[in-house]
Amino acid sequence: MDDGLLRWRGEFPILATCTYLISNSLGAMPRAVYDRLRAYADTWATLGVRAWGTPLADAPTWWELKGAVGDKIAPLLGAPAGSVLLHENASIANSILFSALDCGDRRRNKVIISDQDFPSDVYALRAMLPRHMEIVMLRSRDGITLDTDELLEAIDARTRLVSLSHVLFRSAYILPAQEIVAKAQQVGAQVLLNGYHSVGVMPVDVQAMQVDFYVGGTLKWLCGGPGGVFMYVRPDLLPTLRPKITGWFAQQQPFAFDVESAALREDRYRLANGTPAIAALYAIQPGVEIISAVGVEAIRAKSLRQTGLILALADKAGYEVRSPRAAQERGGTVTVRPPQAYEVSRELLARGFVIDYREGAGIRIAPHFYNHDGEIEQVMAAVEAILADGSWQKHAQTRSFVT
Repeated sequence: MDDGLLRWRGEFPILATCTYLISNSLGAMPRAVYDRLRAYADTWATLGVRAWGTPLADAPTWWELKGAVGDKIAPLLGAPAGSVLLHENASIANSILFSALDCGDRRRNKVIISDQDFPSDVYALRAMLPRHMEIVMLRSRDGITLDTDELLEAIDARTRLVSLSHVLFRSAYILPAQEIVAKAQQVGAQVLLNGYHSVGVMPVDVQAMQVDFYVGGTLKWLCGGPGGVFMYVRPDLLPTLRPKITGWFAQQQPFAFDVESAALREDRYRLANGTPAIAALYAIQPGVEIISAVGVEAIRAKSLRQTGLILALADKAGYEVRSPRAAQERGGTVTVRPPQAYEVSRELLARGFVIDYREGAGIRIAPHFYNHDGEIEQVMAAVEAILADGSWQKHAQTRSFVT
């Protein structure tokens, strides 16, 4: 089915070489990244150190780039200008944020997470929180969802922070963000959502949700590659945050080089740290621009149709599905678990079907707006063929969890 979005296929070189169905892990690279990285190199080559303060044509200076790219991403999560800042990865962004929280009220010493969160989020949380804080882990009953009633009941007057994934990475289950935030507000808690598996493939509106913090990445559905993580902070909360992880970009007078005192900026840059990875900030932009041009509503409509097709084909073949069936609960990925799922995933890769496998879940298949329906039919037919011809068996002794 040609839904009009396939006209963008030519902008993504990898689509000509394989069947790329793994945008939930790393989105396809836009062709324009070549030009942007050349622009970065040209700026460095021609301006040298002056690039920090001298704009080239209509481009922002390197000093302004973290915020300028944040402003490009902000509309995709319904955030106002000036509220989104770029970081190098989620561990850095989360660590800065966790270090900035006031946890002095020992009566409010509870933080809620889940066993379905991406591990890096939990690692940073455990490392940065004061010892008196209690981490309460909610556990999935089915490995796919979290029980909403149990989750809301856990948010009580002792809760300081709720830190959860907006869309779960293994199953693509969409958490009821609005309900979570409403309950947290009711008891005086704050909410951080991980948006890696939401922004770029489904509508997100942080202002409508009234969420306090939202951290996501560009490397998946935004087709921006690694090295780009965006952090939204509700603007009225910025003055309350005093990060212990900081750097000269966060200072009001960075060129004073004052080692005796530090005065944090009042804007989003108070959560910055040291010198950013400028090349990544160039590479991020073409994907963000394309997603903005295509429109997230159109992407979501196609995603629901194609993930529905995966479900239908999996059911027809009799494969277990480890993702939600209800459209309103399903993100952009369907996790399928046929017999010998790991070995089948290795043979799919060998045959040019780029998918991934997650332990405890299965084979994740994630079409994006640039994929056509035929690719979904082909990958599901390949699973059936691999099981039928026994070719999965040659991978039985090579078990690895790397894609």
